[in-house]
Parts: sequence; C-alpha cells; structure tokens
Amino acid sequence: MSFLELKNVQKSFSLGKKKFPVLKGINLNLDRGEFVSILGESGGGKTTLLNAIGGLDSQFDGDILVDGRSLKKGSSKAMDNYRSHTVGFVFQSFHLVSHLTVLDNVLVPLEMSALSRRERVERAKLLLQRVGLTEHINKHPNQLSGGQKQRVAIARALANDPDIIIADEPTGALDAQNTAEVLRILNEIAQEGKLVIAVTHSQTVANYGTRIVHLSNGVIDSDNIIRQSYPVQGFRRDKKITHLSFGDTFRLAWDHITYTKGRNILIILGAAIGIFAVIFMLGLGSGITGYINKQMSSQINPNAIQVTKNVASSQVNSSTNTSGITMSDADMQKFAKIDHVKKIEKAYFAQAPRVYYQKKNISIPYFQTWNGTEKTGDIIAGHKPGNNEIILLKSDATRLNKHYKNLIGKSLTIYIPSQDKNQKSVNVKHKLTISGIIKSGSTAITYDTLANSSSNYNVEIKPNFVTLTADSSFNVRDIQDKVKDFKTTNSKGKQVSAYTITGAGAILDSLNTYLKLAFNVLAAIAGISLLVSAIMIIVVLYICVSERTHEIGILRAIGARKKDIRNMFISESFLIGLVAGIFAIIIAYLVQFAANAATQNAFNASIINISPGNAIFGIAVSVIISLIAALAPSHRAARLDPRDALTDE
Repeated sequence: MSFLELKNVQKSFSLGKKKFPVLKGINLNLDRGEFVSILGESGGGKTTLLNAIGGLDSQFDGDILVDGRSLKKGSSKAMDNYRSHTVGFVFQSFHLVSHLTVLDNVLVPLEMSALSRRERVERAKLLLQRVGLTEHINKHPNQLSGGQKQRVAIARALANDPDIIIADEPTGALDAQNTAEVLRILNEIAQEGKLVIAVTHSQTVANYGTRIVHLSNGVIDSDNIIRQSYPVQGFRRDKKITHLSFGDTFRLAWDHITYTKGRNILIILGAAIGIFAVIFMLGLGSGITGYINKQMSSQINPNAIQVTKNVASSQVNSSTNTSGITMSDADMQKFAKIDHVKKIEKAYFAQAPRVYYQKKNISIPYFQTWNGTEKTGDIIAGHKPGNNEIILLKSDATRLNKHYKNLIGKSLTIYIPSQDKNQKSVNVKHKLTISGIIKSGSTAITYDTLANSSSNYNVEIKPNFVTLTADSSFNVRDIQDKVKDFKTTNSKGKQVSAYTITGAGAILDSLNTYLKLAFNVLAAIAGISLLVSAIMIIVVLYICVSERTHEIGILRAIGARKKDIRNMFISESFLIGLVAGIFAIIIAYLVQFAANAATQNAFNASIINISPGNAIFGIAVSVIISLIAALAPSHRAARLDPRDALTDE
C-alpha cells in the first residue's frame, strides 16, 4: 500500500448551471522518499490537485487516502489535524504573515505541537539555521528578498515534521540562484524520507525530482520515474495532536495590534472618548451630589429625621387645629422597633408666632421646639435653650437688633397661635429669656417649656411631629425607608404611607433622587457615543477581516481551526476595549484632578468624584461593547474558505 493514494479524483467548477471539469479521474500512488514533480501548463488542474491533496479542498469526487485514511471522509477537525501535522505547504507567493517576525512565522505551526515554549523556539531557530536565515530571525517579511521569504516558508512547512511537503510553483518568483537553492533544500527533505510534491510548469525544475507526473487538461498523460526514490529509514512516528491555545491566538492578536499601532491608537482614542463621557458624568453627578449633601449637612444634623403624620390638608381645619397630625404613644412604639434608631423626641411646630421685644414686634415664619435637627455646633452666641428660654435664628434676631449678640440674656414675649380644650382659638403667651443665637434651623424653645406655658391657657400640647436620631449616618436612608413602609388607609380606601419624612432631611433625600436621575440621564445620553464606538469597532473589524483574508488562509492552511481564527479576532477586540477603557479612566482622572483643583481654589470644594467602582464599570463596559462588536466579524472570519482566502490579494 502506497503512503498517498489518489483514486479516480474528479473535480468540477460550476458557473451558473454549467459545469466545467478540471480533474477528470486522477489515479496516482506516491510514497515517502519521492520528490515528485507535477508538470503541466497553466489551467491544467495542477493547483486544484494540490489543494485536494493538501486538505484545503474536500469537495471532490473519488477519494484520497493518506496512510490508509480517507481525506474525503475526514471531519473538519481531522482535516485541521492533517494540515497541521501531516502536510506542510510551500507556496509560490510565500504566504508569510506580514506582521510577524521571521521567527514568529515559523513558530505559528509549532504552537500546535506538544513541545514546550523553549523547545519550540529552539526548533524554529534550528530550522531557520538550516535554510540559512539565522541572521534574519527578528526581521519582518517585507525586509527580506524573494529567495529568503521562500526559505522561511520552507522552514515553516518543516516545523511540525510533516510526512508530506507540498510546493506550489516554489521557484516561480525566484531568480536562477535562489531557484537552485530552494530545489536543493527540497531535495534534502526528500532524502530524509518525506514525500515532496512540487507543482511546476518548468521542465528544468521538474527534472530536479525523482519522478515527473505530467498533467494535461485534467488527466495524467505521462508518469515517468527519472531517478530512484530515496530510502525511508524507520517507521513514521505517531505525533501528539494539539491546537492553538487561547493564549497563542491572544499573542497573534497582540502582535497585529502593535504592528498596526497607528490605526489602532485612533480606534482606541475614539472608543475611549465614549467611555470617558459616561464615567465623567457619573463622577460629576457623584461629586455635585456629595457637595450639596455636605453643604446641607453643615446646616442640619444629618442623623436626625423629622416624621409627621400623612394626612390630607382637608383634615386640618386651620393653623390652630392640629388634632389630625398629633403623634400618639402607638406611633412612638412603632418607631422604637425600627433598628438603628438611637433616640426619639417629641416635637411641636407652629406657624407664624409673633415676637415682642422692647418696642419691636416681628412675625416668625417657622417655629418649633428644640429637637435633634438643630445643630448645637451652629450656635454662634450663647447656648441651647433650657426651661423658659428661647434660642433665636440669626435672621430673626437681626430683625430685633442688628447687634444680635447683645440680645443674649434679654427677655422677650412670644405669642403662639393655638387652640384650647374647648376648640377655641387662643394665643399662648410665653415670656422667655434669650439663651443664644443659631445660624441654621429655626427659632426654638424646649418642648417642656411650651407644654408648661400652654397649660396656663387651657391648651394641651401634643407632639405634631417626632424626630428620630439614627446611630449612624449610614443608616439614615434605611430608617427613612422603614418609616415610609408603615401604611394606612385613606378616605378612598386606598393604602398609602402612614408617615411623611419632612424638613431638610426630606428635601435632601428628594434632591439626591432628582440629582441621581438627572446625571444618570446625562450619562445615558453620553452613552450614545458608546453605540458610535461599537459601530466603529464593527466596521474596523470587518475591514480588518478583509485586509487579513490572506493571513486567515495561511493560518488555516497550516492547521488553525475556525475556533482559533474566531478567538484571534475576539482577542484583538478585547485588547482594544481594555486599552480604550484604561485610557478613558486615565483621562477622566486627569480631568477630575484639573477640575477639582480649580473648584478648590474657587469655592473650596471638589465637584467631581470618580470612584473606583466607576472606573471598573467603565473598563467593563468598554470590554463588553468591544466583545459584542467582535461577534459578527469574527464569525465571518472563521467561516472563510482557506482555499479562497489563500488566493485573495
């Protein structure tokens, strides 16, 4: 049994409904140790026959057996294994990967061997030494002459020690000196016991072999042995079949990115702008929200929460009737069960009380009893109120005396509109000593002072709001949410919240919600640029597939799988997305540094706060978008026919 057997191999090409036969029943037996020249004129079917023998084309009739195994019946995986380990190609046009060095071109097929990385490099260097290219291993193909390129192709073909070397017009593009050198190397390969098949239209080249098979018009019209074939020593070794790992395809992607770095820098910059816009908006929103929270927290106690009953305005008959909003002991017990509530204070607010001091009288817009929302740190003169004392808001105090600090220790009279037990309106009169001046909050007296003074007018003071103090500012939002979870039934029988968060804390909570919504909308608008980036990457990758069709054909010819081609383009897209994301974060932090430096000088505050979470989010989004953009182009690249891809120019 011959090592390579062709049995009635027929091949036709179709143009519309018409078929054009190229191979018309080829029967041929070839063995290792032979240097077979397939001679014939152009168009005679020589290259078509080599494509079938080399596993690049399985769409033929008849059969080809290699060491007793059918190529036609082999699976896609079997054909990949065959091209990577049994057959090696040497092409007329060299078919080297332009962005890889000479050494890396030879290493590509070795990545599909069981050798270690060190052993692969050593073998590649030995093969290049054999073909006389030791001094050129770090050059790229465009730095070599035609003869040198062909010798690199021969070294690559020998990488995995194949049994068959197929050379398609190996000297067609070479001068006489390089032709002789290439033929000498091919003859040495045959002498080592390999089967060398060389296609040529030159009789001189054909005479260099041990056997000449003449092909004309799709049939063999002569088969002459001109020299005895070379002896084959020993038996064929079984080789462990491996494939390109993801790391290998990742390295190929990196090599291409660095080789075409000018274009890729522009792509990365374009993608980075979109990521930067989103991250910047998120950071700006966080910074401004933080700034506003800080400013408001400096005016109020951030741990204090004001809670009132949620009732319709129609349930309160007047400013003096507060029965509908009175907090009961049952309400207090509910609040006491909420986790992280450190303190519960009864409190009372009244609208538009009047204050008399000496010959002046003023109306105070808002008045309440002293509670946890007032900040003792904001007292600018005097101290917080005790029994029968009042603390004045600075704006109220200056209306009584522009030298407001002189009011400390003086007495005033306040009239608070209320309602007695007989539901009659009454102004409760309180004579109080001014204990201090505060720059935030409101004018206030203690709850006990108000209750004691009111009893003289048959008025019973009941709390119309309470203040809950959290044990930590981190738990304020959680407490607010639990307060809102308490339900009651309104007049229409609908379940509604029983309580409402009021005061500056409620304003701050609502403001944070609106700010977050606004900046998320801005970030989403900025995210439109991410769509543009994705489209740009898709277009670039499709162009890249077209540009690298020839390279894809080369890789497939030396045994790379469809999966390997797909991984190579996905890896390239991943790298673009990763670098774009990192670049965007660097730009964002630089802009943050410059902007915050300017705002610190202007009003002693930072308005941009890009968190590590924002940075990670930006990189993740960049990578995900790039990977999604790579799906269609990588799938198209993987589906390219290796035979057609090799002929693409």
